[in-house]
Amino acid sequence: MSNDQSDGKKKIIIDEDWKSQVQAEKQAARGQQPHPQVDRQAESAEGLPPPTLTFLASTLYLQGAIALGLLPNPVSDKPLMQLNQAQHAIDLLVMLEQKTQGNRTPEESDELENMLHQLRMAYVTVTQK
Repeated sequence: MSNDQSDGKKKIIIDEDWKSQVQAEKQAARGQQPHPQVDRQAESAEGLPPPTLTFLASTLYLQGAIALGLLPNPVSDKPLMQLNQAQHAIDLLVMLEQKTQGNRTPEESDELENMLHQLRMAYVTVTQK
């Protein structure tokens, strides 16, 4: 705010430039953020399996097996029992089984049932010790 004494009245000066300056700074900051580069050759060389129901179920099964101490933890390379995580993996497989009911092939159904059976039996065995 500034006073203009020439005509005896106060004059209000509003700086509208700050809004455009802030906007320009935001845009410049967005432009300066590094964007991750995707290496398509390395990505295809990894040989990832195709996304299938069996692969998803196997991933959950392995998480459950690791949490039950049946397989070594990949981080510590030692068996570590985490029953709450094992129960969560089993619950996820049950949910997957329920949500895909009527949409699985017979082979997928057999594999899912087998995985659930093995994890449930292992859970019971571990918790009864």
